[in-house]
Amino acid sequence: MPKQISSADEFKKLTNSAELCKVVKRGDKVKLKLKTPKMLYTYITNAAEAEELLKGLKIETEEF
Repeated sequence: MPKQISSADEFKKLTNSAELCKVVKRGDKVKLKLKTPKMLYTYITNAAEAEELLKGLKIETEEF
């Protein structure tokens, strides 16, 4: 069962241990899903903030 992240800072911290980031766009909302070795984390945000967060990622990303 995935855990929902509530802040962008928490998302940034989890990217250090993540293996994959999936991006799911639904209307005006964007779900960023981080897959770590032990857990799946989900962060729901708007498109502008999602683009900012994805710019600094050094892991593989997939868009759906």
